[in-house]
Amino acid sequence: MQEIADIVGDSFALSKYCANSSADIVVFCGVHFMAESAKILSPEKIVLLPEKDAGCPMADMVEPDALKKMKEQYPDAVVVCYINSSAAVKAESDICCTSSNALEILKSIPQKKVIFVPDQNLGQYVADMIPEKDVILWDGYCITHHGIRPEEVKVIKELHPDAFLLVHPECKAEVVEMADFVGSTKQIIDYANNCRVKKYIIGTEMGVLCSLKKQNPDKEFYLMSQRLICPNMKKTSLRSVYEALKEMKHQIEVEEEVRIKAKKCLDRMLAEGEKH
Repeated sequence: MQEIADIVGDSFALSKYCANSSADIVVFCGVHFMAESAKILSPEKIVLLPEKDAGCPMADMVEPDALKKMKEQYPDAVVVCYINSSAAVKAESDICCTSSNALEILKSIPQKKVIFVPDQNLGQYVADMIPEKDVILWDGYCITHHGIRPEEVKVIKELHPDAFLLVHPECKAEVVEMADFVGSTKQIIDYANNCRVKKYIIGTEMGVLCSLKKQNPDKEFYLMSQRLICPNMKKTSLRSVYEALKEMKHQIEVEEEVRIKAKKCLDRMLAEGEKH
């Protein structure tokens, strides 16, 4: 799929690209929340999701009504939502973040108390670096990253003792602690591209291997676990993209009231990023 794309990147980078593109139609080869983000930023465009059932289990672990109840419990807390969340949840949040800028976003918040949804692992990773904040974690996680056990990591490290371990912060803390580098998908790619080390164990979804191998033909990459596969991301096929364009399906719509609130959440993140 990556070979036919006009651009390959993480969810928010792709949404920003779509917003700045002159194209009237966007085919988002990803999952539902990604296509929603594109529609939030580009309401005038037609946004197609080739596989309508391509969702994100982690995003589904937080619902707006449940978030409202937590906000009532902590009225003085700021709500930070990971971009891996629905438009409705973004609309109930104060500011959005990505795995690349989560630490930067939480540091920028003047209030001490923060509700972080939905990924408990990314939230804990960031919270550990800013002990001055009281971070209240939602009980959500990425089913692909969360299931990886330290025992699996030890085995692959023993097989490749001279390789650097690069891990996504959606992994559990005990796995993250074993890493030589922790970062988002983009940060992992950038690190491998710029580091002189020739061998890497990659601790994130296997789709990243395509870009890594293409950009670094002289380096070796090994997947941390063969279970690092997102079944929803793998649903999109060449046929479903063809059918989406042929039949103009499945069009993503976001209720305007929800879109406006969700856009404020994304805009605040963008505004904070421009300060740095």
